[in-house]
Amino acid sequence: MTTMTETSARFREFKMPDVGEGLTEAEILKWYVQPGDTVTDGQVVCEVETAKAAVELPIPFDGVVHELRFPEGTTVDVGQVIIAVDVVPGGGEAAEPVAPAAAEPEPAAEPEAPKGRQPVLVGYGVAESSTKRRARKGTEPPAAAAAAAAAIQGELNGHATVAADVPAPTVGTVVPESRPLAKPPVRKLAKDLGIDLATVTPTGPGGIITREDVHAAAAPVPAPASVPTAPAAVAEAVAVPVAAAPVPGARETRIPVKGVRKAVAQAMVGSAFTAPHVTEFVTVDVTRMMKLVAELKEDKDMAGVRVNPLLIIAKALLVAIKRNPEVNAAWDEANQEIVQKHYVNLGIAAATPRGLIVPNIKDAHDKTLPQLAAALGELVTTAREGKTSPAAMAGGTVTITNVGVFGVDTGTPILNPGESAILAVGAIKLQPWVHKGKVKPRQVTTLALSFDHRLVDGELGSKVLADVAAILEQPKRLITWA
Repeated sequence: MTTMTETSARFREFKMPDVGEGLTEAEILKWYVQPGDTVTDGQVVCEVETAKAAVELPIPFDGVVHELRFPEGTTVDVGQVIIAVDVVPGGGEAAEPVAPAAAEPEPAAEPEAPKGRQPVLVGYGVAESSTKRRARKGTEPPAAAAAAAAAIQGELNGHATVAADVPAPTVGTVVPESRPLAKPPVRKLAKDLGIDLATVTPTGPGGIITREDVHAAAAPVPAPASVPTAPAAVAEAVAVPVAAAPVPGARETRIPVKGVRKAVAQAMVGSAFTAPHVTEFVTVDVTRMMKLVAELKEDKDMAGVRVNPLLIIAKALLVAIKRNPEVNAAWDEANQEIVQKHYVNLGIAAATPRGLIVPNIKDAHDKTLPQLAAALGELVTTAREGKTSPAAMAGGTVTITNVGVFGVDTGTPILNPGESAILAVGAIKLQPWVHKGKVKPRQVTTLALSFDHRLVDGELGSKVLADVAAILEQPKRLITWA
């Protein structure tokens, strides 16, 4: 199964696939090929970011890149053509590939129904479909239409191009179309930001509204007295990405919410206002746990894996769940049922440059300590590299969030949607503590357990948190309770 269409015997098109979990769009982060490059079946041609993760897309056929339909930074709907490949290079003249949907000022005809639904494969996408376009009455003159189409196509390729023998329409050109010209991703951006495209001044070739035009319309323009630059330049600079430095004198910077951050925001709002959260706290002496961590680092059976406090805390939570299995459940609103899980997919909250993600270790309850350590190490490495797959973030049952790495004592974490509990681990600090009747310096931390009160009552939540604390205080319970 490939996500492509044949526009002639010579050209093939590769569409934006559904990379899993029913996602509807993705942003092109980086192209690894350019027009004229040779590609082979299975070669990664670009990296895209969905609402859950960054994914590399391999192309499923050989050929020479003829055209990149969208530049980097563009959000593309699933099913739109993103690249055209000449599969018979040097084969003579052939019909050009069908222009992308983005080149049409108005929507094309509805696509024909697919012949049959086929499985969605990560990296290869949805079933093929064909689209027929009908001619529209009362459209702009052929010369103006050709110039506009050429201008749009040039923008998609990363540069402006206009046919040499077709004059480009001037700013004052009157065309029957009253709808502003903009690509579908730009229209979506305007809708998200609450901007009426009719009020936006286009700066793109042929009168096309660009993403920068929308950002400029959404961003406030500082007074000339405080920013001695042209208003248009200031407005464009204000809408810079997160990593860019703010404009001197600007009072605000607007950043479009998309990708992972947008998905997390929606999920957290849904969780906070759906599941009744309860959070309990306990402060515990973890001096013995820290000694165990030091000993395990020297153990030959743990060679090659990373040993840290999070490993022991994860194992302690798994043991606590084994002793209190009712906590590992989900609420089925549609059927009004509590779904008891007989497995634990342990989520680990990870802060990444693209936002918070929560990949999980599948069947963590069945893993030995060395296996759990290896899985944790792989999870963290993959998250830092931005290579976590959507499948790795699906199906979690409980989660751990280690806010202690930021020097924070604890917090009141929000449940990952569909999960029953989340454990927050605070910073481990040397503090005065009463130990064997005397005040001594001990390693101490604070734990916070948030749980869904529809599933977990106060007694059950307290037992789980108390068990985790008891194991961290006396790690030998990992053996006696396991």
